[in-house]
Amino acid sequence: MKNKKQKAAGKSRQTTPASQVHRELLPEQSTALLQELHLLTRDGQLNADSRRKLKQINHLANLLTPDLERLFADDRDPLILDAGAGNGYLGFVLYELWCQPTGRGTVLNLEVRPDLVARARERAELLGYERMVYAQQAVADLVPSADLDRPPVWQGRSVDAVVALHACDTATDDAIELGIRAGAPVIAVVPCCQAEVARLLAGTAVHAPAGALWRHPIHRREFGANLTNVIRAHLLEAFGYQVTVTELTGWEHSLKNELILARKVQRRNGLALKQLQQLLAGLPYLPMGLLQHLLGSPETRSADDPSPEPESAADA
Repeated sequence: MKNKKQKAAGKSRQTTPASQVHRELLPEQSTALLQELHLLTRDGQLNADSRRKLKQINHLANLLTPDLERLFADDRDPLILDAGAGNGYLGFVLYELWCQPTGRGTVLNLEVRPDLVARARERAELLGYERMVYAQQAVADLVPSADLDRPPVWQGRSVDAVVALHACDTATDDAIELGIRAGAPVIAVVPCCQAEVARLLAGTAVHAPAGALWRHPIHRREFGANLTNVIRAHLLEAFGYQVTVTELTGWEHSLKNELILARKVQRRNGLALKQLQQLLAGLPYLPMGLLQHLLGSPETRSADDPSPEPESAADA
């Protein structure tokens, strides 16, 4: 007898016929774009793998709707940055739903692989998406190395939203750091294969009681991935973001499924920084790149802004 996971897996392998594809779409989403992205077959069907991808992309786009409504309000011309964009599925969907109908806004896609950049540029030109920009560079290249008071810009424009769907390992940290340094009103990341903290834990002593949490490699991978996202969420809160952590879609669609959605609500949050410090104090020293870049060494990390004045996301 099949269990729930097997039934869900079997259901997810089914192909959706063209006559039913509209059930998977967001309002104003076209099948023409999805065919151009090869998420739909030539005859308009949606196979199992593409259905899983589309579920994730559309759910994230839908969750971002309130934030994008604010960013596009009052004739604003926002810059949305997709970090580690890959084939650009998310960026193309956001462009069709927001930039195309309003005639405003730019989607900047950062990707290091030249073949993906070339293909996406050709696709954007074919579709007439003039403000769908692909830059062949790493996210870290856009991040100033030190000064938090020198926010990153692109061609003189500030970043209004940072999204990263399955940016691998520390590429997600680069996206978060970029968003924090830019003071972006919205940061939304769905991490992928977080291995940095697991590597750092591998070199630490395990004789302490807490060491049992990462003694075995499989536990170390799982604990390290979970701890990474906990640190990310706390760090975003310390820099004035209101953070929601939740599942993006059902687990049958992806095991890389944890969404960290952050909205800027104040300059800094000293209490959140103190809580992060207390968490880190109970662990071995972890020279995690994101912590090093934004907080410095343990000696320089201090909660010196315990009662920041709140500010609106629009003013961030």
